[in-house]
Order: sequence, then C-alpha cells, then structure tokens
Amino acid sequence: MKKLLFSLLLPVLLSGIVKAQTAPAFWNDIVAFKKIDQAKPSKPASILFVGSSSFTRWTDIQQYFPGYPIINRGFGGSSLPDVIRYSYDVIFPYRPKQVVIYCGENDLASADSTSAIEVVKRFRTLFAMIRVNLPETRISFVSIKPSPSRDKIQGKVKVANREIKSFISKQKNADYIDIYGAMLDGSGNMREELYVGDRLHMKADGYRIWQKIIQPYLIK
Repeated sequence: MKKLLFSLLLPVLLSGIVKAQTAPAFWNDIVAFKKIDQAKPSKPASILFVGSSSFTRWTDIQQYFPGYPIINRGFGGSSLPDVIRYSYDVIFPYRPKQVVIYCGENDLASADSTSAIEVVKRFRTLFAMIRVNLPETRISFVSIKPSPSRDKIQGKVKVANREIKSFISKQKNADYIDIYGAMLDGSGNMREELYVGDRLHMKADGYRIWQKIIQPYLIK
C-alpha cells in the first residue's frame, strides 16, 4: 500500500520540484538587464522607458532622442503585472527623473480576456508604487496603440486609454501621451503600413510618429 501511495505521489512531487526550478516569466530578460548595468552603470537622472515589446523593439531609441539620457528596459510580451513584479529590478534602482510607460496592450489581448477596467486598476497600482518609491519622478504613460492584429479589442483599448487619461489628469507630475489618433488615417482606420508582417509591432515610420509626440514630454 505504501509503495502504491508513493508511486502515485511521485509525479506530483517531481512536478513541484520542476516548477520550483523553473525561472519565472521574463526572468532571463531581467538577468540580462542586470548584466548590462554591471558592465555599464546608467547615468543618474536618466529617463527610463519601461513596458512591453513596443519598447523592447525600439533598439535605436537613443537615436530618436539625442541629448536625452535614455534607459530602455522594455521586455517583450510583458503585461502590467510583470512590470509591477519586476519594478524593484527595472524601475526603482535607476532613480530616474522620468519613467515613460508603454504597457497594457498585452493585458487586454490576453487569453483570459482582461477587461479595460482591470487594466486601469493595474496601471493605478504601478503608478502608486512608483509615486511612493520615487516621489519626485515624473510618470508618463504612452497610450495603448491601435494594432491591426488586435482589431477586435479596440473597444477595450479605447476605454482603457480614456480611463487612464482621466486618472492621470488628476495627478501631479504626470503625463498622458496620446499616440492613438496619430496612428489612424483620415478616415479613422488603422494604418497597416506602419506595422511589420505580424501587424502588431511597428516599423520605423511608426516610431517616428511616436518620437514626434513623445519628445515634447521628455524632461531635459
């Protein structure tokens, strides 16, 4: 009987061990950031860009903002809970003078159909954490973009953007940076030519739109 019980429990025990040894999502990205920081410490009072793959893939971001001390800590595929989870690794240690956030799109497109209101709650949690730990830091949120591959969630995107904008309008030392409308054509349709083949990530033309809109909000 004992042998039978052990044989039944063994897969469960082994499963627990494997799970314990498996690194959490995006941990390899965080480790890579730490190695970069060790090799080349960031300048004080930098501008930190943090969030999901729209920042991750902006690998030449410093060229778009010459004269601004930029740190890019976007990690692809991340959602707001991921940024919250790793905030003590990718936000607070840098003591930035400004944090620019692009995140929430993956939340809305997730398999569990996260609601716009839940995304707003998550953003408010992240905002509060930054404000408590970095009370003098400016917090700037880049609105969720209109991605053609995610046409079906644009209703939620618009609600999330609207509610986050409303929240930020009541905060001090904070910005809502609206890039949504600039990425539509004259008829209000999403501009496919701004995106690569996956219809989610942007080409350089998309980033040039972002650069023109974001730069006036950056602190010199």
